[in-house]
Amino acid sequence: MKRMVILGAGESGVGAAILAQAQGYEVFVSDMGAVKPQYIALLEQHNIPYESGQHTAGRIMNADEVVKSPGIPDSAPMVSALIKQGTPILSEIEFAARYTRAKMVCITGSNGKTTTTSLIYDILCRAGLDVGLAGNIGHSLALQVAEHDRQYYVIELSSFQLDNMYDFRANIAILLNITPDHLDRYNFEFQNYINAKMRITRNQRKEDALIYWSGDAVLNREIAKLQPAATLYPFGDGSAQSSAVSTQPVHNVAYIEHETMVVNAQDKMELPADRLSLKGKHNRYNSMAAAIAAQLLQIPNDVIRESLTQFAGVEHRLQYVSTVRGVRWINDSKATNVNSCWYALEAMTTPTVLILGGKDKGNDYSEIDELVKQKCHTLVFMGLHNEKLVEHFSALGYSPDGPKRYIDTHTLADAVRACYDAARDGDTVLLSPCCASFDLFKSYEDRGEQFMQAVRNL
Repeated sequence: MKRMVILGAGESGVGAAILAQAQGYEVFVSDMGAVKPQYIALLEQHNIPYESGQHTAGRIMNADEVVKSPGIPDSAPMVSALIKQGTPILSEIEFAARYTRAKMVCITGSNGKTTTTSLIYDILCRAGLDVGLAGNIGHSLALQVAEHDRQYYVIELSSFQLDNMYDFRANIAILLNITPDHLDRYNFEFQNYINAKMRITRNQRKEDALIYWSGDAVLNREIAKLQPAATLYPFGDGSAQSSAVSTQPVHNVAYIEHETMVVNAQDKMELPADRLSLKGKHNRYNSMAAAIAAQLLQIPNDVIRESLTQFAGVEHRLQYVSTVRGVRWINDSKATNVNSCWYALEAMTTPTVLILGGKDKGNDYSEIDELVKQKCHTLVFMGLHNEKLVEHFSALGYSPDGPKRYIDTHTLADAVRACYDAARDGDTVLLSPCCASFDLFKSYEDRGEQFMQAVRNL
C-alpha cells in the first residue's frame, strides 16, 4: 500500500486526503497550524489520522508521495527536506486529475481569475451541464472527484497551485494577463512567476484551446517563445491588433467594435457592451474570455448572452456596499496586487478616496501613479507598516495637509472614519488595497467583510 502524506489540513488538503483514502492509499495529514473544526470533523468522519501544530518528521519523511497545500513554500523546512530526498510533491489539482475523465476548463492570470471562473461556471450551469467549481476559488477538486465526480470542472488556478502540476492537462486554458505579483515567493524574479503561470498550457494538445488576452506583451512574448501545442484563441480591443513580438497582427476571435462585443470562436455572437452586467474595461476582457470558452463547449449563444447580461459578480471585487451621505462605498478587498487596483481605479467615474495597504509582496506602486493623480484627492493607508506607501506617494505630491492628502492609519476603524471625514458629496470611497491582508486580517474576505460592516455602521 502506497503512503500519501498531506501537508496542510485546509480545503485542498482534506479533500486530497479523502480522495487518497478512497483510492487505497495509507493517508496521514499534518498541519503546522490549528485545523478548522469543519475539517477536523471531515477527517474524523473518514477515520483519517492527522496532527496539528507540528510536522512530525517520522510520520512524513517515509511518504511515497506528498500533496502540499499551495500556501506552503518550498523553503519550508519539511518541504525542503522532502525535496532533498526526492519525494514527489504534488498539488491537490494534479493528484485529483488522475482519477477523473472530466473536461477541464482552467483559468489563471494575475487579475480577473475569480470573476472569469465564476462567470464560466454560471454559463455552464445555465446550460444544464454537469459541472463542478474548483481550485483557488475555494472548492476542493479532489473532494468532488471522490464524492460526486462531474463531467466538467471549471478551475481557478493560482501560480502556487501550478508550481506542483506536472502531468495535468487543461482541455481549455485561459491566460488573462501576467503582471508582477507574489514576487516574495519567487525570489523577487518576475520571470519565475511568469514561468509558473505558463505551466497552465503544459501538456496541452492541438485539440485543446489556449485562450489569452492579446493585449498583454508578456503573454505574447511567452507564447511566441514556448509555441504551445494548443489551438490559440486570442481576445482583445479590436478584431486585429499589433503584436509585441511579430510584424503580423493578432486576429482576435473576441473583441469590442463600435461598443459591441463580438465573439466568433464558433458561431458569431454580438452583444452591446453596455448590456454586460460586469462594468469596467477589465470585465469586458473577462466576459470575452468566458464567452470564447463557452462557445468552444458548444453552449448556445442565447445562454451565453443571458449569463453575460445577468451575472451578479463576485464578492469583494468592485462590490457596491452602500451610499452614505452622498458617498458611494466600494469593497474591492480582492485587489491584493497593484494591477488589480489599476483596473479598479480605471473603472472609477467620480472623485475617489482610495484605501491602500496591508502586507506588501514586493509591490511597485508606480503602475497606478497616473490613475491615482487623475482620480484620487485623498489616500488612506491602512496597515501595520505604511512606510513604503508614505514614501512613494509623498514623492507623487500627496501630503498630510495638502490639497492632495494622505492619511496614515493602522486599524480598519480609523481608516473608515478617515474616509468618512475626507469624502465629499458625489465621491466614491474605494477599498482596493494592492496588498495581502495578513497584517491585520485573516484573509481578503475577512478584510472585505469587516470593511462592509464598518460602512454599514456609519
